[in-house]
Amino acid sequence: QVQLVESGGGLVQAGGSLRLSCVASGDIFSINLMGWYRQAPAKPRDLVATSTASSFTNYADSVKGRFTISRDYAKNTVYLQMNSLKPEDTAVYYCKAIIKSGDAVVRQFWGQGTQVTVSS
Repeated sequence: QVQLVESGGGLVQAGGSLRLSCVASGDIFSINLMGWYRQAPAKPRDLVATSTASSFTNYADSVKGRFTISRDYAKNTVYLQMNSLKPEDTAVYYCKAIIKSGDAVVRQFWGQGTQVTVSS
């Protein structure tokens, strides 16, 4: 089994910054992708940013220039540095990972989510 544990959410004023972390542990042979999605109330879960094993990154247009995704490959960790936060960034942020386990099967995993609230 694989577990994703997120941390770093909280309440911040508009214009402020937060840094999210997500650590993957368990039966991990390799990690193909790690990233962040978010879900606001009554809205679908949307891409924020992803990073592949080859360091290719992808960002939602709404966060480009404000958010930065980074990886610590040795620690199976992904970070999301969020700057210039806006009230519309308020959501539950979920970590996602696509992982090959010891049985050579590639699976998708989600973290439990961490709340980010940006006050105006």
